[in-house]
Amino acid sequence: MEKSVGQTGKATLTLALCFAIAIFEGFDLQSMGVAAPRMRGEFGLDHAQMAWAFSAATLGTLPGALLGGRFADRIGRKKVLIFSILLFGIMSILTAFASQFNLLLVIRFLTGLGMGGALPMMITLASEAVSEKHRGTAVSIMYSGIPFGGILTSIVAMSLAGDSEWRHIFYIGGFAPVLLIPLLLKYLPESKAYLNVQQQVGTTPFGEVLFAKERRFSTLQIWIGFFCTLVVLYFLLNWLPLLMGAQGLTKLEANYVQIGYNLGGVVGSIMMGILLDKLRMSFVVKLIYAGILISLCCLAISPTVTLLALAAIGCGVFIVGGQSALYGLAAMFYPTHMRGTGVGAAVAVGRLGSFAGPLLAGMLLSFGSSAGMVIGASIPMILIAAIAVLMLVNQPKQSQVS
Repeated sequence: MEKSVGQTGKATLTLALCFAIAIFEGFDLQSMGVAAPRMRGEFGLDHAQMAWAFSAATLGTLPGALLGGRFADRIGRKKVLIFSILLFGIMSILTAFASQFNLLLVIRFLTGLGMGGALPMMITLASEAVSEKHRGTAVSIMYSGIPFGGILTSIVAMSLAGDSEWRHIFYIGGFAPVLLIPLLLKYLPESKAYLNVQQQVGTTPFGEVLFAKERRFSTLQIWIGFFCTLVVLYFLLNWLPLLMGAQGLTKLEANYVQIGYNLGGVVGSIMMGILLDKLRMSFVVKLIYAGILISLCCLAISPTVTLLALAAIGCGVFIVGGQSALYGLAAMFYPTHMRGTGVGAAVAVGRLGSFAGPLLAGMLLSFGSSAGMVIGASIPMILIAAIAVLMLVNQPKQSQVS
């Protein structure tokens, strides 16, 4: 009984600390989106340059996730996570000191490198802190910190008195995770499942992790689902304030819409994870992607601020919540001794979608497309993701090693 209580306490502590890290990652992810109107005027950037500014950090998350996931299976989840947090915290602070566009891109890329390494570790630690039947819920609770961080970003942006104060967003987003590191060093436990299995199994070759006969189709389906869903998620994450401005909303109204999107993301992340553990996976996947399609259509055609905010909440519930469920699925489909590598590779491929989404939106806007047309253009990606993920959940899960 005492052992069970101790394990529960360690699981709760792990989830609480990973949730806190997710808040800071979510804060930084949306910092560019809310700072963009202020930065564009100061740097004199056009739509294409803003797209690159959005996507530089996302591009950095790709090698960050691959390297972080692989090293996590070799040296442990905790070490990789702490190094990643230190990197993205310092680079977020340096974003405020960028004096020219090219330097800004380099700093944002390195910020993304740290964030890319952190996310697979948070997913893996959260999933390994609990029993198999609660993994979806644990990952979703952790992931809900990311949209919660986005809400804080919007609140900070609304409190800034002038456009010249956009740098304050990056000061907060950088110093907060760095100050958390001493707590992580002292209180964050290494994954017990990882320690046990690593002693017995060792490190599996990279190609075998992803493309062994029993996993190759699952890996491809996870990758397609991640890529296509994150195209849409990050397009909205970065461009929503500017798209709302193009539809005639004030900066304050656009911030309210962005808060609605993130609020929906918090609720959706927790809700979808719980449903994933309690209901049939295929039903949850159908619910997620039907909700995404309806919410996107409403966001594209809603004529008032109130309806736009409601549509944004729906997008948050189903797009952000749906992606949190995908992270939970990825953790379920890879055994413990290769989970860091498998989840890291999936996150990396998903980051290609995260990188492509803002760029495609910027390109469409440069061609003169309306906000509604840009939102509508994301619908085919959602249909492809839905097909891939439905095929995935209709296959038997891999047995878990613990």
